[in-house]
Amino acid sequence: MKDETTGQEDAVQDAEACAEALESLDRISLDDVAFDDSSVDVQDEPEIEAQPDDQDTGDVEPAEDEADHEDTESEADDQPGSDTSEETILLDNLPAEDSLTRELPGLGSAPAVDETIAMGDIPLPSVPSAREAEVRHRKMSPKRRNLMVAGVVAVALVAGGAGYAAWNGYRQEQAAVVAANAHTMMSVQIGVHAAGLDCSTGSKIPVQVSGQDSDGSSVSETLYVDEHGRGIKLLPGDYTFSIAASPIAADGTIYTVPTTKAQVTVKNDGQDLRAQATFKLKVPSADTVTDDQIDAAAKYAEEGGASSAAAAKILQQAAITRRDAAANAVSASEAQSARDADARHKATNLYQLDIPVEWYGKVATWQNGNTLCIYLDGDTNTPLVTLVAVREGESFTPDEGDTVLGAVSLGNGYTVYASGPVYPYVVAQTINGKTSEPVSKYPMDTAIELVELTTGNRYTYSQIKNDLVGKDGKADAATKLETDYLAQIMLPSIKAQD
Repeated sequence: MKDETTGQEDAVQDAEACAEALESLDRISLDDVAFDDSSVDVQDEPEIEAQPDDQDTGDVEPAEDEADHEDTESEADDQPGSDTSEETILLDNLPAEDSLTRELPGLGSAPAVDETIAMGDIPLPSVPSAREAEVRHRKMSPKRRNLMVAGVVAVALVAGGAGYAAWNGYRQEQAAVVAANAHTMMSVQIGVHAAGLDCSTGSKIPVQVSGQDSDGSSVSETLYVDEHGRGIKLLPGDYTFSIAASPIAADGTIYTVPTTKAQVTVKNDGQDLRAQATFKLKVPSADTVTDDQIDAAAKYAEEGGASSAAAAKILQQAAITRRDAAANAVSASEAQSARDADARHKATNLYQLDIPVEWYGKVATWQNGNTLCIYLDGDTNTPLVTLVAVREGESFTPDEGDTVLGAVSLGNGYTVYASGPVYPYVVAQTINGKTSEPVSKYPMDTAIELVELTTGNRYTYSQIKNDLVGKDGKADAATKLETDYLAQIMLPSIKAQD
């Protein structure tokens, strides 16, 4: 029963000590938890050693001894003037050998500057042995022991609280950075290819942006980039990029707008998105540009692509001028082609044909009934080919020195025969002196032109002269060259007259 009462009293004292320590933690100083060890060192050790070794420890009643011991300590605590005061040694009474300027292990003797010890100089404490620590623990009153435990717990709580506060502060700081980034506009770069575009003199490229930012808000807007793909600023999020319209170059160039779209995720500032979003704007034929394309490009230029509305108007006019000039040039070319085709078109009562484009401007014609002669311009004595219509069943004999180069059936009872000199052979033989005709018959420039016209520039004069027909004096190879060429460029155009 006495043991239970003592245990309850100890528990109550422990609780009171913990409460007192927690409430007055900021008022606790080192002096509150310090205690005098001199009495333990001087008085307690003999008592323990005085016990005979052969005493039966089983006969000792620990509970009563501890209770009596605790009572004795309580009485000693209640008496302000205890015997320990007699053991207090004044610093100025210490013998010289006990001076605080003791020799420390490994450091040597510290020089004594003055025998007077300054306030605040504290002697180095000695480390108690295990036995001394056990004795001090037994001699310490429960209240003081509980107070010390409570102090240690309180210090641990304070240290733990400080660590938690630091970690929590770091987390809050990081969360604040993330939150700040989520609401910070990020610059990104995309890839664009537009030949000849300089946005410093022309308009920028309008990019349609749609998607959702990090706040969950929907985004749909038009942003403008230069020829390097720079100029887009967005909050972090997921977006779709596409080209809204063509920019306008300084010379009025309008580009074909690509239909591709790019899905991107914006994460940080300065992000390079060229691998995910690259757009190629091609340059179409200027005459094919429509008014709608020019109007759309001008609209976006005025809304943000150009430096001002006036600059956008100037670029729009440049685009119109460029398109109109190209369209006029095409029209003029088509008109000229029509005139040329009309000039190349020849007809008789039975058939019609087109003079080869390669011959146009270099040849002339004469006509006699259903006979049509095409000769070298300015030289009626140098015919390239003569066309004659012959009724089917009748024979055809070419003029002396000419060779039949091809024939076309008109389907109306007539056949058109094409005949003429085999110039690749004749020229080569003449230049090589193998014919009875004088070399001056074909001046060099005429000889070269005749070979080019009858072979379509597929062979050079030197090849004709030296390699194909000039050495063996045979006309078969040269004839084949000319007949093949005429069969490709002129004979297919010969048709029956409507």
